[in-house]
Amino acid sequence: MTRLHLHPERHLVSRVGWLRAAVLGANDGIVSTASLIIGVAAAAAKPADILVAGVAGLVAGAMSMAAGEYVSVSSQSDTERADLAR
Repeated sequence: MTRLHLHPERHLVSRVGWLRAAVLGANDGIVSTASLIIGVAAAAAKPADILVAGVAGLVAGAMSMAAGEYVSVSSQSDTERADLAR
């Protein structure tokens, strides 16, 4: 008797990594941007200044996440390529 299929359900555990990264990234972006806006608002800034700070925070956060993801994927690719070459 082979033990290849213990039960009929298909598990997608291998896909959970991208979901976890998306949820944590979105949560981090929301919390950091909200904190920035609250901090600027607490300094009694004008509404236009609060809006500018919020948009700047969103753009900076998005660029930071994109750069971090690019570096992460690039280094993973380099590591795999070096391993295959070895």
